[in-house]
Amino acid sequence: MSLNQRIILSATLVLVIFISLTALTLERAFSDSAESALRDKMTSQLYALMAAAEVGDDGLIMPSDELDALLGLPSSGVYAFVTSKTGETLWQSSSVLGAKPPPPVALGRGEKRFSKTNVGSVEYFMLAHGVNWATNTVGEADALALTFVMSTDLESFDKQIVHYRATLWGWLLAMAVLLLISQALILRWGLSPLRKVGDELNRIENGKQEDIEDTYPHEIKRLTDNINILLEHEREHKMRYRNALGDLAHSLKTPLAVLQSSLAGRDEKTVSTFEEQIRRMNTIVEYQLQRAATSGSGGIGSYVEVEQAITRLTGSLLKVYRDKQVKLEVDVDPSLMFKGDEGDLMEIFGNLLDNAFKWCKQRVVVSAGLQGKRLNIRIEDDGPGMKPELVKQLLQRGVRADETMPGHGIGLSIVHNIVQAYRGSLKIEQSELGGVAVSVAI
Repeated sequence: MSLNQRIILSATLVLVIFISLTALTLERAFSDSAESALRDKMTSQLYALMAAAEVGDDGLIMPSDELDALLGLPSSGVYAFVTSKTGETLWQSSSVLGAKPPPPVALGRGEKRFSKTNVGSVEYFMLAHGVNWATNTVGEADALALTFVMSTDLESFDKQIVHYRATLWGWLLAMAVLLLISQALILRWGLSPLRKVGDELNRIENGKQEDIEDTYPHEIKRLTDNINILLEHEREHKMRYRNALGDLAHSLKTPLAVLQSSLAGRDEKTVSTFEEQIRRMNTIVEYQLQRAATSGSGGIGSYVEVEQAITRLTGSLLKVYRDKQVKLEVDVDPSLMFKGDEGDLMEIFGNLLDNAFKWCKQRVVVSAGLQGKRLNIRIEDDGPGMKPELVKQLLQRGVRADETMPGHGIGLSIVHNIVQAYRGSLKIEQSELGGVAVSVAI
């Protein structure tokens, strides 16, 4: 998962949690506020009802006109009652007709109750207030005990809550999407230097440039500077290594040439012994020079066209071995590329193709292709082949650079060394053509 994806995912999770908690908090606050407003409205209606009531000699007297339009509308959802101290209904609003509101209650003097109750599946808020109503009748100073009750169903209240919830979540989700888009754009702008560094590293890896060249913010400038220093040190280290081995090999060539020239006039046996050792030392020098030239898979380099490299080499070899009239078969995709040093690839193909042309009777088959991220090369000939014990000796671990193979010079040792530098594998086996099949995977 990329850095940008990690940040976006983390921010999305935080935003979802924050918005959910915010929505729940606002919804609860709105619900409490709406409930408080409804309670205040019911309280006002209750006091208006109490103000309109009168107690005469014949008991409770209520006005003929309803105090509220909803109280006069049957099944309107708003209901009013006046009960005695025994719970007997002394008066009820016209809205009770055809409805089944919650039964009224009887409360003591000064007692006030606000509660939620259910009648079937319908919820109601009920507000009740108990009073002792004084009368002018002599001997009844204790007054008349009454309870005024207001009830309202919560259908409109619940619809209000649902509408608010839908509106709230709609706006919050719209804001969340806007915030995420804004954050994605900000992250894209903020992380653009890192993407530019990645692009420059890709160009360096492909050999299109040598250093990180652009200017970056100070937060990552130290990183880019250290990468440039590392690249420079790697180049200097490779150059020193090559120069050291090259200087060593060249410095040995001169004494060897002097030794060879000083053998003039010596007896034939001595000359033969010295020349054999000198040839062996020259072979070692050539091998070490080739090792110094091997780049290996450092991860930084250019791409080489495999078919073009094969065509260049086989064109020369067909001229060198034209007396054999070699039948060459090449099966390579023209778009196949080798990521590495061109000299290393030419050295691999050069040695293997030269051996194939040298030992074949008339036929050489070359094929190459990609398997995953590995380049597979296979070169076969119809020659006499190679003894299995010789193959085992050549490919066993720990073979020293100066242990050359009879009949093949140092060519296969050089190829083996280059393949190992690229952390690849080399396999020699019997070919279906009758000769040797060499398979290289790098």
